[in-house]
Amino acid sequence: MRSTTRIRTVLAAVLTAALTLLATLAGTLPREASAAVTPQAAQPSSSCPNRTLPPPPVDTSEQPPPGEASPAPLPVPENPAGGDRMAECGIVVPPGSLEPPQDITAAAWLVQDLDTGEVLAAKDPHARHRPASLIKTLLALVVLEELRPDHVVVATKADAEQECTCVGIVAGGEYRVDDLVNALLMRSGNDVAHALATALGGTDVAVEKMNALAEWLGAADTRAATPSGLDGPGMMTSAYDMSLVFRHAMQQPGYAEAVGMTEMRFPGGPGQPDFPIYNDNPLWPTYDGFLGGKTGFTDDARHTYAGAAERDGRRLGVVMLRAEQQPARVADQAARLLDYGFTLAASDSGAVGTVTSAPVTGELAEGEASEGELSFAGVTDTPPDDPFGTTGWIVTLFVTLLVIAGLLVGHRKGMLRRPD
Repeated sequence: MRSTTRIRTVLAAVLTAALTLLATLAGTLPREASAAVTPQAAQPSSSCPNRTLPPPPVDTSEQPPPGEASPAPLPVPENPAGGDRMAECGIVVPPGSLEPPQDITAAAWLVQDLDTGEVLAAKDPHARHRPASLIKTLLALVVLEELRPDHVVVATKADAEQECTCVGIVAGGEYRVDDLVNALLMRSGNDVAHALATALGGTDVAVEKMNALAEWLGAADTRAATPSGLDGPGMMTSAYDMSLVFRHAMQQPGYAEAVGMTEMRFPGGPGQPDFPIYNDNPLWPTYDGFLGGKTGFTDDARHTYAGAAERDGRRLGVVMLRAEQQPARVADQAARLLDYGFTLAASDSGAVGTVTSAPVTGELAEGEASEGELSFAGVTDTPPDDPFGTTGWIVTLFVTLLVIAGLLVGHRKGMLRRPD
């Protein structure tokens, strides 16, 4: 009898230990496995909303293709780009300065000196939101770097059938790159964005190049998912990052000239005459010293805006994310922020940060991926390879548990003989 009790005690101990080990190993499954089940990881609790992810989407545009997982959130740097105050949420202004306009609807915004990079004021500058068509600035910069202005692009049927806003390119039409870039930035044509992405090697290649440029600039909150800014899995940016990209763009003559055009003649399709297109930025006829910019909208991103103006020899830029057209037009809200920025600059109230084109090299925040080789696509770090695999160990343990359970049941039924 004592022998039977001892056997049962040993088997119970082995069973308990195996169950504990099984639970431990199950908790170490790669994060990619859970990502395949949950489209977006939950945001960590923080006093600053959207520090890790944009607000939840309102439609299905960000769902990945069947069988693919949503990209993991980009790691959050421990040391915020632009200075310590850029980590603040809410309004960020110099001490003792005037308060910003009260009717600004943007969830995040930033006003900067385009020449020095000084941040004059901001709101939640590193909160992550969707860029909408502001991401076309990255596409334009890649195109200006890689394609000759006189290179001719033959439009495809896929180019012409993109979800609009569209300029009106026609399948089989021949278009110079410089005309396409101008139309991309003046009219925000998604058909043009697709044609330029195709010329770069395809949409996937174009997005990869755009993300590589963002990483090189140090835009750690930014990940493009589409060339046009239409919402896609993992798309995100911040007011700081878009200010960084916009400042760099305004230093490139090809970009500054394109956003500074108010109208142009765009080539018609085969056998069709040229036609006029006009800049869609509402500040052109109304804001003194306006230099140009970019507008954007999607259902998930809401309204986004970038614009620049010059006054008394000083050039300022403004970026707004997740804004609404009421109670005032987004462009009019941008004008008020520019006015506010010029007032701060004239008062020498000081800067609250710096927009600087430098890759982020600091350590990542606690709880985030920690490897220096994190890809610009936002894939989190992976555990070391196990030749047998976590799944293999779990299956082995499960089979072992079944054997142990069978031995216990057999013993209780008297199927095992006790020694004499």
